[in-house]
Amino acid sequence: MFIAGKPMWRGPALLALACAGLLTACMPQKDAPVAAVPGAPAEDSCGAAALQGLVGQDRAVLSGMRFAQVLRVYEEGQPVTMDLNPGRLNIQYSKRDRIQSVTCG
Repeated sequence: MFIAGKPMWRGPALLALACAGLLTACMPQKDAPVAAVPGAPAEDSCGAAALQGLVGQDRAVLSGMRFAQVLRVYEEGQPVTMDLNPGRLNIQYSKRDRIQSVTCG
């Protein structure tokens, strides 16, 4: 179909081409850095990095320690809540009472 001697398909074709270009611009690039997940704990928001020396020690060492942040101590395999608290210090110990990990969350 023609209007004033010009084909009508040009407008929709140009619009489709423009939309495709915009969508391509919104796609993540291969080498682009991964953005932090909103709400995820910062790398060391609870001070876990300073306590990595506890890993491998008997969990009895915790009884003489005081912590300023919220603390969750749990055994491997024990159910825990899935709520996210970036300021909470999590200390997981093994069935042999050895500290396995010290993390935030």
